[in-house]
Amino acid sequence: MTVRALLVAAVVMGLAACSATAPRPTLPPERIASAETEQLAREQALRKQSTWSLQGRIAVANQGKGGSGRIDWQQDGPRYQVALSAPVTRQSWRLSGDDASARLDGIEGGPREGRDAAQLLRETTGWEIPVVALAEWVRGVRAQALGPARVAYGEDGRLARIEQGGWAIDYVWNAAMPAGSALPARLTARRGEAQVRLIIDQWGDGVPE
Repeated sequence: MTVRALLVAAVVMGLAACSATAPRPTLPPERIASAETEQLAREQALRKQSTWSLQGRIAVANQGKGGSGRIDWQQDGPRYQVALSAPVTRQSWRLSGDDASARLDGIEGGPREGRDAAQLLRETTGWEIPVVALAEWVRGVRAQALGPARVAYGEDGRLARIEQGGWAIDYVWNAAMPAGSALPARLTARRGEAQVRLIIDQWGDGVPE
């Protein structure tokens, strides 16, 4: 079974909670400076915590095609291992690598390797997933490798959006968690017809205290 077929088969599991949310009120201009100071402090602290993991749900779409499933992401510095499974079909695949190489296991025809994870996924599945940048965006941090970014904050002072490298990443936070220490509860990354949605059920090592 191909990677695309695997995930399309899992669409029936649904990600209704990932649906787009209504636009949130933006932060008044006089509060932006303090929000940016807090965000920079978060980013500095999180970059020091380079080992982390998450478990959750993912939905991917590109040019009218897509699918969904469970995701288990483990990050150790630049090295990552991302496993995705479709409970209905009991099929799974695993993407592993670092900044300079990537390997995709569990696909028809055997493992495939490449220098760039995003390119490997694009060639294999047709999907556009910025793996290296997403490893930072998923924690609500600007991707260092992509240069300047535009950010916006919600009325509560939390990060609401990052625009970087042609992508727009919108965030939803757990309101019960303190703004300075929270990690995102869900996010949606979009560029053109490409879209990646994540719901995080559990964060592992590296979560700020």
